[in-house]
Amino acid sequence: MKLPVVPDAERDLVINEMFGPTFQGEGPSTGRYARFIRLFGCHISCVWCDSAQTHDQRRYDLAAEQRIVSIEDVLSWLSGGPAGLVVITGGEPLLQPRVVERLVNAIRERQLATDIEIETSGTIAPTALIASAVTRFNVSPKLAHSRLRRHQRIRPTVLKDLTASGKASWKFVAQDVDDLDEIQELVSTYDLHPVWVMPEGTDSTTVLARMRVLADPVLAHGWNLSTRLHTLLWENDRGR
Repeated sequence: MKLPVVPDAERDLVINEMFGPTFQGEGPSTGRYARFIRLFGCHISCVWCDSAQTHDQRRYDLAAEQRIVSIEDVLSWLSGGPAGLVVITGGEPLLQPRVVERLVNAIRERQLATDIEIETSGTIAPTALIASAVTRFNVSPKLAHSRLRRHQRIRPTVLKDLTASGKASWKFVAQDVDDLDEIQELVSTYDLHPVWVMPEGTDSTTVLARMRVLADPVLAHGWNLSTRLHTLLWENDRGR
């Protein structure tokens, strides 16, 4: 009988997919040349999640959606093209802190990226080593329309830790104008800046329609508006 392979927490990442070069599609680095490392696993499950293949066993064969990749193999892949933005996303990448520490520090040491971003839900605090090595955390606290309970999606201590890092940008997924009141409450309570509001949607028609509805109210709040560039270009194709 073939035994399952167990990842080494110091050396191996559990990955869903690696892809690029492409463009960063969201947030403050939208449009930048980028490579993506999507880690497997998530401890929360938003109803509209656009990467449910990383954790939702009801819709996906999770055994087929994950693979164990060594840090050295990831670094070899990154070395195959010009250094640009590297985005570590998920799922929730901070579920694998020890190996992510080693990965981001190795990327820095070998100069395989000009910048490193981590996409996170803001529910797990980064380690000091991760925070020192990355350029930015794109933090996306979930709103009520995710259908998660508040204690699942809003962790005050974690939000404070990310703010204290000085490297957090806050990216809120909104479906309509009413969501902006909830965003304002979180921004005011936890002093979250800078703020990006991004329309929820996995097709270009929905993204554009919601951007048009949100644009003027977001301006009135003095916040930034993010598109989903990859969706406008390639709809819901994976690996783009």
